[in-house]
Amino acid sequence: MEDEASRGALVAIGEFLLWLIQSFGMAFYNFGYAVTHPASWLDWSDSQSMMKFIYYGGSQEFFFVVFTAFLILTAVGMWRNSIMWGTVRFLEGMANTLGRFFAWAGLLMVIQQIVIVFMQRIFTRPDISFGFGIPLQFDISWFAEELKLYNALVVCLCVTYTFVQGSHVRVDLVYSAVKYRTKKVIDMVGCIIFMMPGAILIWMYGWYFMWRHLVTPKVSASDSLELLMRKSRLLKWNVETIGFSPNGFTAYFLFKILLVTFAALVFLQAIAFFYRSYLEWKEGPESEGKYLDKDTLGEGEEAYEGTH
Repeated sequence: MEDEASRGALVAIGEFLLWLIQSFGMAFYNFGYAVTHPASWLDWSDSQSMMKFIYYGGSQEFFFVVFTAFLILTAVGMWRNSIMWGTVRFLEGMANTLGRFFAWAGLLMVIQQIVIVFMQRIFTRPDISFGFGIPLQFDISWFAEELKLYNALVVCLCVTYTFVQGSHVRVDLVYSAVKYRTKKVIDMVGCIIFMMPGAILIWMYGWYFMWRHLVTPKVSASDSLELLMRKSRLLKWNVETIGFSPNGFTAYFLFKILLVTFAALVFLQAIAFFYRSYLEWKEGPESEGKYLDKDTLGEGEEAYEGTH
């Protein structure tokens, strides 16, 4: 019995390793095919092409293409550290640019709330109209519910910017007491064990959740490619326009798009932070914060840095 169980375990491990090798090998083929045949998944005038895009966007094939690219870039970066530093600077620069731009959504949210209060309490208007000629006109309840979109923009698109700036709230029980290089090892392990898997799970669930509110017939993560090809005969856009109240906000599909964008940004930032942690571990304390573009409040405000 024990021998049979051992043999069964060895067979299962062998099959898993074979599948893993095949998946990495197919990643090169899949990437090459996607690059050389863009119309097969980017020509959305063809329903089958669009359905392939939906399927592969949340598939294991796409995962292995991304993961293989990450492994290759990591290997090259370990050979030439300048390439890895360049990747860090690019990804952190992208996070900072997006965050600094969409952080203004917080100001827009405050201004719009003030306008809503004035229109309701002082001018007693049931709606708000913006623009000339053909203005943007909706009920006040629409604009009141739309405030949540500004909050979602800040949360989803400024998350990596806040991470780069070191402004996320952290609970530290061990980190501050350990040595410099140990800290960098903890950071690298955290990226691989927590940030990347968390981002991947959110993407895998969020991808089909998003498309279920954009097209019909409904798609699911459990659908095979063959089933989705059959569904493509009936495929058409069906963008969600249902609000929670009769005159409320009607573009909740934007929140689903932001969820997927959030997952992608967190995954990319996990790569950047892993690379930075590795490089700072390798080069020593003198490289800590190298190329880091952090905001400053100006001369004389150092005591408040990292608290805003």
